[in-house]
Amino acid sequence: MIQREVLPNGIRIVTENITYVQSVALGIWVGVGARDEADNLRGVSHVIEHMLFKGTPSRSAQEIADQIDSVGGDINAFTSKENTCYHVRILSEHVPLALDILTDIFLNSIVDPEELGREQNVILEEIKRRDDEPDDLVHDLFAETLWPKHVLGKSVIGTPETVSSFKSKDLKDYMATRYTPDTIVVSAAGNLNHDEIVAMVTERFGHLTGKKSDWREPDTDPKFEAGTSYIEKSIEQVNLVLGAPGFSQLSEDKYKLSILDNILGGSMSSRLFQEIREKRGLAYSIGSYSQSYREGGYFGVYSGTSAATAEQVIDLVKAEFVNVRKNNITEKELDRAKNQFRGGVVMSQESMNSRMMRMGRNELVYDRVLPIEEVMGKITAVTCEDVAQVAEHLFGRDAYAMATVGPRLKASRNGTGKKAEKSGAKSEKAAK
Repeated sequence: MIQREVLPNGIRIVTENITYVQSVALGIWVGVGARDEADNLRGVSHVIEHMLFKGTPSRSAQEIADQIDSVGGDINAFTSKENTCYHVRILSEHVPLALDILTDIFLNSIVDPEELGREQNVILEEIKRRDDEPDDLVHDLFAETLWPKHVLGKSVIGTPETVSSFKSKDLKDYMATRYTPDTIVVSAAGNLNHDEIVAMVTERFGHLTGKKSDWREPDTDPKFEAGTSYIEKSIEQVNLVLGAPGFSQLSEDKYKLSILDNILGGSMSSRLFQEIREKRGLAYSIGSYSQSYREGGYFGVYSGTSAATAEQVIDLVKAEFVNVRKNNITEKELDRAKNQFRGGVVMSQESMNSRMMRMGRNELVYDRVLPIEEVMGKITAVTCEDVAQVAEHLFGRDAYAMATVGPRLKASRNGTGKKAEKSGAKSEKAAK
């Protein structure tokens, strides 16, 4: 059973008690991410995430790690474009320790200038690693190409210039302004006691004040721009993403898109996988994905293929876009996609960490946890006609954004495109 509590200052607590397990996944979520950063602060949320593990007045960085490891737990964090999450998995009897550590680093981190300097070097190395991984880099280059004038097109990790410029005061001021109670959600799943968690969170967080409306700019729809960006690298494969605008997390059409996504490239039985990899042998990696935020979303197809076959792959992908728009999907494909969705949802419920993550994200987006039955009902209700409408929305204009990393394609493809040698791209999630 999922239980929910809202503290007087606006902090939300959601828990799910699962009595047949012996562990708990616990997370402190903040509805603050790369989307909220000004140009001179690109990457600051990710730097804060790193620094909160570097010591408090009562625990050194080593002691934080030792105390979790000594009871068999696991602690980590991640930053995305809209959220930051500090989370731990622990045996049930150690929930008080886990929550004490999480709240300690959240409220009391020192952000020592010398330690910050070392961690900035670590993140600069992380940026270099990203630059050496084209299958990571290309996805955010695609987002930057699709939404060049919107904050959602910007990177999570920032740039070497911005990351190097931050001082301890910048991080502290940013947290003091933006980590307001109404942006904070504590979520937990596993063998737990809801009332005990509420009491502990109230004791530690009940004094916090402030409101998101004091600092956050209103949501704005990202404006799509068709175009091509490329980063030329002397590597064996062209890594490419081709796609179009999709739907916001708040749109009911996202459920219809999830069905189309599955049929086009979301599984081994999908059209693109079967046509491009299995029948033609043109690529090892080929698949589609959709990404949704509060303000908008997009759909993309990713592939890694040789320079000699990249243009053929692009043509085949576009041909399938036309095919699905003109001829729609079959009832058999629709049923298969629904069953795959259901299987994925059911199997994810076997993980306490997945349950905790789902509740935290739901609270930040919808201000409630969507019941599984509600989500499945919306998927079950999708028809072939619904999918046809989504396909028309995505592909009807025949206007796409494309990003490539690797050998440069010929002029007809992206020679006139935007060269992005120093992209700030980073995959959607930047982990500690």
